[in-house]
Amino acid sequence: MGNIFAKMKWPEINQAAAENRVVVIPAGTLEDHGLHMPVDTDVVIAEEICRRLTTKMSDVTVLFPPIIHGYSPHHIDGPGVITIRWDTFIESTSQILSSLGYHGFRKVLIVNGHGSNVPVLDVATRQANVQNPDMQCAFTSWWSLKEVQDVVRKFRESNWTGHACELETSAYLAIADEYVDMSKSVEDFNPYLTKHFWSDLASQTPEGEDFANPISLKEYWSTLCETGTMGDPSSSTAEKGELMLSTAARELEEIIVELRARPIRPRKKHQSQEAQERNQRLHGEIPRFTN
Repeated sequence: MGNIFAKMKWPEINQAAAENRVVVIPAGTLEDHGLHMPVDTDVVIAEEICRRLTTKMSDVTVLFPPIIHGYSPHHIDGPGVITIRWDTFIESTSQILSSLGYHGFRKVLIVNGHGSNVPVLDVATRQANVQNPDMQCAFTSWWSLKEVQDVVRKFRESNWTGHACELETSAYLAIADEYVDMSKSVEDFNPYLTKHFWSDLASQTPEGEDFANPISLKEYWSTLCETGTMGDPSSSTAEKGELMLSTAARELEEIIVELRARPIRPRKKHQSQEAQERNQRLHGEIPRFTN
């Protein structure tokens, strides 16, 4: 039996669910990535990390097809951006997760490759867990993994990383360098960075300025850069990309083990007996206002 969800027959899906396999879902979006990278960058990087992870752990995981349409309205000025409404994303993703639960899967890990998917994935996984108390749906972004941040700290040459930068470009070079045109890569920065309004993909405080804790502020991308790039991709290499990809897959192996072993504990309702009877009558097991 393979572990590629889309290629499995339904008896194999039943077997995988019965074996308590963790479903791994890559998530990204289609959007502009500078002048030198394809619009599928976020999807390709997340999918490659998940492919490596599920190949290594083929007996305890199932690789689900990627979520390719994400939440990216602030990028809409860039040609090729496909964005869907935040509530549409949350609803469709939580329904995917609930569908997996309906078929017997209890553990799901989404590996994200797009920054603005973070808040909507947070809500989608929370929603799925509330609607399915017998499931554990979790997510992480590959650049947030501690071991990835550690290796980036050692090799990075650019002061800023953010988008189509040294990190994303290196990752794509390691995966499929024929689609990256480094002759068109340009250094492009947000010129409006201040002490508290700045960001870095690897969550590392840049050097040379008095930067404090960053405050989240999502502005239209076209007001912050000219090319869609945020950073300096000139120092990108396939070797750096390979290091990030392999490190991410390795750390995710540990996360899969933890998630698979994590107990799903029963709820404890602390309302009065009268309130519980009323809630059961009006709502059933899941309160209507949580949907």
